[in-house]
Amino acid sequence: MSTSVLFDAPGPRTVRRHRVYSVLTVVVLAAALALVVVRLNSRDQFAADKWEVFVTPSYVEFILNGLVDTLQMAAGGIVGAMVLGLVLGIGKISDHRWIRTPCWAVVEFFRAVPVLMLMIFFFSIYGIYNGTSGPFWCVVWALSLYNGAVLAEVFRAGLLAVPKGQSEAAYAIGMRKSQVVWIVLLPQAVKIMIPAIISQCVVTLKDTSLGYAIAAPGLTAVARPIYLEFQNHIPVYLVIAALYIVVNLVLTALATWVQKRFVGERKQLQVSMVGEAQSERAA
Repeated sequence: MSTSVLFDAPGPRTVRRHRVYSVLTVVVLAAALALVVVRLNSRDQFAADKWEVFVTPSYVEFILNGLVDTLQMAAGGIVGAMVLGLVLGIGKISDHRWIRTPCWAVVEFFRAVPVLMLMIFFFSIYGIYNGTSGPFWCVVWALSLYNGAVLAEVFRAGLLAVPKGQSEAAYAIGMRKSQVVWIVLLPQAVKIMIPAIISQCVVTLKDTSLGYAIAAPGLTAVARPIYLEFQNHIPVYLVIAALYIVVNLVLTALATWVQKRFVGERKQLQVSMVGEAQSERAA
């Protein structure tokens, strides 16, 4: 019922054309995959000695330690970004210009600076002098600043997306601006912001791979000693990529569950809107 309101159903010719496009796409992708497999096989990339390392307990533990380091850096970056983004996002909608202007400047600056440049900057002034823990914290700080600036816009947009009647009603009963934001607007805005926040968490996790440039620990760091020893560049990066994909799929599943758990009422809202549109048409 809802699809007939939102767009016209495709006709028989369009359906056949779409099926042809789908078949051609599958054929092209299968051919490309087959070509890649043939090329890798011709270069002995599927030889047992190049993959044996991934079932050797000591190397498996080495890779898992890199995964733990990646998750720790991502977690630190996410927590820092959430806190910084919330503070800056609320600051950007402040009624006081002396608060709003610095928050705007910080957000625009760190959104414009590439996260890799931030990592290198922190490494040059801190990480290079603090052993193995220095690069770790350089990655966390860079991820916190960059993603915090991005999340600041998410929080700001989410707060402004709450219907104005909510804040007007709160002001009418004598609540202050801070009370309106924390008690009335923010709990409602969180439901709107959850998908964007989870997406930015995925970006933060993937950006930990850039720590390779400053010798930070993590999955990309453990890959180098393995492929230097076994000369198996392709297998190593396939396994590392697979680990990133698995972790991102877990985050995506978490995002889906959170959205269904906390934003599930949107479906009912859309259905009611469709019903109203049909009633107007009938009238």
